[in-house]
Amino acid sequence: MNVLIVDDEQLARQRLRKLLSDTDGYRIIGEAETGEDAVRKTQASQPDVVLMDIRMPGMDGIEAASYISKLDKPPAIIFTTAFSDHALQAFETHAIDYLLKPIKRSRLEAALDAAKRMNQAQLNQLRKKQNGGARQKICVKNRGALELIPIETILYFKADQKYVTLRTADQEYLIEESLKSLEDEFPTQFIRIHRNALVAEHHLLGLKKNEDSHVCVSFNEVDDLLEISRRHLPSIRKKLRK
Repeated sequence: MNVLIVDDEQLARQRLRKLLSDTDGYRIIGEAETGEDAVRKTQASQPDVVLMDIRMPGMDGIEAASYISKLDKPPAIIFTTAFSDHALQAFETHAIDYLLKPIKRSRLEAALDAAKRMNQAQLNQLRKKQNGGARQKICVKNRGALELIPIETILYFKADQKYVTLRTADQEYLIEESLKSLEDEFPTQFIRIHRNALVAEHHLLGLKKNEDSHVCVSFNEVDDLLEISRRHLPSIRKKLRK
């Protein structure tokens, strides 16, 4: 099985490399030092297993794993962590394999044998325990490849049947996430203007009526107009006045 090692500490990567070199049936195909690098290298090299550190600067291992799990053929992911025994109960509750640093060969072999694909529900639970739930980027599929969209570049989310449109100044993407979950995850960055739309507060330009004389929000970067429901109009006016 092909293995990708992800850890921001060189000594930790060397330790895993040494342990794997003494374990039959596994081949190291690469290393990554950050979560973003892990996503890119997983997509490029298609490993069978990713040994993923959790605490890394920037994108952590839980967020990186959530993106990797969206690949058509995601690898098995095993977290490596220096958490205390008490904190590890969260992993055991959600049936996620982990390796406690310093990693022992017997534990590594057992985790590799039991490695299973992560599912989104497990990752969401871990993300909430780890960092309160807020991502720095959202992963989308664009022409068959994964792309990471920084939260600060998103103008709005708009629901249409089972999909949600994510709009930036340059492009639109379809994602399979609910507006409710996005609203809960980003309560300080996005505001509800309609049952089918969330908008980024810092991208708002003002209010404008459309051709049907409905009051809409306008944006700095694009000409799009999104209708505001009567229920939400007073709060949007108040925010814009501020």
